[in-house]
Amino acid sequence: MTSKTWFITGASRGFGREWALAALDRGDNVVATARDLRSLDDLVAKYDGSVLALTLDVTDRDAVFDAVRQGHSHFGRLDVIANNAGYGQFGMVEELSEQEARDQIETNLFGALWVTQAVLPYLREQRNGHILQVTSIGGISAFSNIGMYHASKWALEGISQSLALEVADFGIKVTIIEPGGYATDWGGSSAKHATTLPAYDATRDASARARTTRQTSPGDPFATRDAVLRIVDAETPPLRVFFGDGPLAVATADYESRLATWREWEPLSIAAHGHKS
Repeated sequence: MTSKTWFITGASRGFGREWALAALDRGDNVVATARDLRSLDDLVAKYDGSVLALTLDVTDRDAVFDAVRQGHSHFGRLDVIANNAGYGQFGMVEELSEQEARDQIETNLFGALWVTQAVLPYLREQRNGHILQVTSIGGISAFSNIGMYHASKWALEGISQSLALEVADFGIKVTIIEPGGYATDWGGSSAKHATTLPAYDATRDASARARTTRQTSPGDPFATRDAVLRIVDAETPPLRVFFGDGPLAVATADYESRLATWREWEPLSIAAHGHKS
């Protein structure tokens, strides 16, 4: 199999780190980006010429385009783009500050958008490539206390589905990866928390208990290595795919509930259409 060149954001830890290692271990090249370049020192030391480590804040559009140019110039092509950089913003909708809300969108949505826009000219020219957009089960369902996170991931889902339609004729593939709960630091050191309002304490406690119940056995990020390689090597990869044991049950219950509600209110929906001429 011909080796591939990856461009991975958020490669310092979590899924980005595991996927960079999976690619490098099988002989692929990787442009690994992170906010702190020191977090990539061990990759550079071990894999030498196969990895190009770059400092990158994905919210800086000019820096994103520059990093993509550097990566393409260094390896001569880009094949797999993994938009993995992101974090979780905790807080009830009323609790969020303007800056917290904007920062979440800037990173999780606009960061992926800037990378996507930067790589597309190269992928179109070579008429192939694969863009991996990391969303979440939280990209299709929703829970309390992370509404702004959901907003960013639902938006990324929508723009990515449109993207898949727009670039198919250029031979470019898009896969939206929707992980469930994993043993990463998503809810730990990388998370941000709004200032709490006492009025929501009971709801917050219930939300935390429900999250603990959902994640009794978090997934192992290491196990996603083979999964992501199978996806990028597939002749016809999926537009959407869950990672982890649990998201399908959440999605099934959620969508069955939506369909039931839509059907129940269908007479009103039709009446709201108005008279046909």
